[in-house]
Amino acid sequence: MTATEPLSSDSFPSEGAASSDYDFRAYANDPDRIADFSRSNEEMTSLISTVEDNADAIYTWRYDKGERAALDRLYEKAKTSQWNGQTDLDWSTDVDLDKVLAPADPAEVAYFAENPASPLHKLNEDEWHDVAIESMNWSLCQFLHGEQGALLCTAKIVETVPWIDAKYYAATQVVDEARHVEVFAQYLDQKLDGIKYPVNTHLEALLDDILEDSRWDMTYLGMQIMVEGLALAAFGFMHMTTEEPLLKKLLRYVMSDEARHVAFGVLSLQEVYQELTAAELRDRQEFAFEAALRMRDRFMRQEVWERMGVPVKDMVKYSLEMPDELRVFQKLLFSKIVPNCKKLGLLDAGDGWLRDRFTDIGVIEFEDWVDTGEEYADLDEVAKDREMAEG
Repeated sequence: MTATEPLSSDSFPSEGAASSDYDFRAYANDPDRIADFSRSNEEMTSLISTVEDNADAIYTWRYDKGERAALDRLYEKAKTSQWNGQTDLDWSTDVDLDKVLAPADPAEVAYFAENPASPLHKLNEDEWHDVAIESMNWSLCQFLHGEQGALLCTAKIVETVPWIDAKYYAATQVVDEARHVEVFAQYLDQKLDGIKYPVNTHLEALLDDILEDSRWDMTYLGMQIMVEGLALAAFGFMHMTTEEPLLKKLLRYVMSDEARHVAFGVLSLQEVYQELTAAELRDRQEFAFEAALRMRDRFMRQEVWERMGVPVKDMVKYSLEMPDELRVFQKLLFSKIVPNCKKLGLLDAGDGWLRDRFTDIGVIEFEDWVDTGEEYADLDEVAKDREMAEG
């Protein structure tokens, strides 16, 4: 299976088959799979992209608000935590591009700059600065595209989830996602010389698969747990490392929303997954693993290397060979996903298939970190700002 083919349980050994006969680590780290651009940019010249939504729209005539108390509390929290990107962010702020850029890890730079086998070995100081600028624009572009994907997926949840409390909350998330698209697009347009990069191949394929799946719980799993979980970790890392005040506040506000979004997935799927069969849970495990690979693979910045004339496959291969001690960012991306999958019972369902796969890609160490179902209130920066203003 290539990186751009639909997620399918046919990709892996069936439940009960000997997983040891299949080299998942080799599959996960196959440069040919990751560097596949077979459908990368054929439709990028068009302003419109169409994906088939195969789900049924579900009405519920049961309007008992608060039947699912945890979702009702989340809904009430969302109503009081709304912010306005035009009035709560100071768009008159002058942006110093060098403050936007995260400081590079000297050891990681040395790995790419000092080894003659590295595709970046011959870059001079100005070219390294260009890499940093392009990488930041690329990252924010992917955040923007991912937020539009979240906008569509959450609208689909409103349409397909059968519970009124979930429909109420998901409607507030649609508003959140529209605001995120707005502020990321505005920041790129006004502060970073425009939106330079199309949606990454791996991210687009994952978003398409989530939208195309007819099962409403898979929309939750793909978007609320996998995409939003990784985004929350990525936003947190960028917020921690950037020194640019407008971007820092923008990210802080977005993170307060994203934490609720992931909690929404955790609280909803806990109930659903208690009722699934072993075969159904295995299907969700395989989906989660393939989604995790696509989310990891998109951060290899293939579009940046292509724009800068660096051989993409060579760069992917060299990145995959990076020593574990230099993979801090890559691993931290999973710091929300792994504990949330554990909370849902997906890590150890059946024969622990997903635990083994997360072990294969080196991220199982996060399993006991706090899950987002418990931490979202701590990340409510809007509420904290209001408390400070009133105090």
